Amino acid sequence: MAFTPAWRNFKRMQDLTVVAASLIYTAAVIDALGRLPGGPIMAMRWTLLWPAAYLGFSLAIPLLVPPLKRWLAKYVWMSFQAGFGQSPGSVVVGVGLLLGAGLFIHQQVGNAVRTGQVGVDVFACFAAGIGILAAQALLVRTLEQTPDVRAQIEERG
Repeated sequence: MAFTPAWRNFKRMQDLTVVAASLIYTAAVIDALGRLPGGPIMAMRWTLLWPAAYLGFSLAIPLLVPPLKRWLAKYVWMSFQAGFGQSPGSVVVGVGLLLGAGLFIHQQVGNAVRTGQVGVDVFACFAAGIGILAAQALLVRTLEQTPDVRAQIEERG
């Protein structure tokens, strides 16, 4: 059976949010590699190595720890019920938040260039956020298999 348009839009928005966040992150890494103090090896450590660990943990832990998985699945379901990703306004707000985070990273790289010090690792924080977004996108597929949810998201007729 086919899913309702609202569910398809929500699922698409979850996927596109992960893609958009990843593209913004990639642009920030490319920007930082040529500008961060300490040379390319140090820049790679701050932009790729540590953030990869944060992304991995923030993706895996909510999917492997049952209470966290239930809580995040409930959050994803409430997001759908609230209309996230189903209206132009919610899409604009979501994209705006991602762009704001990207601008924040750009500003932090600029601060590091001016001061010669890398402060809070915003790259690891942003990567952790991408991990959680990816976990949410995966949980959308898990929710589709839940009989109670499936009954509400399948088209009737």
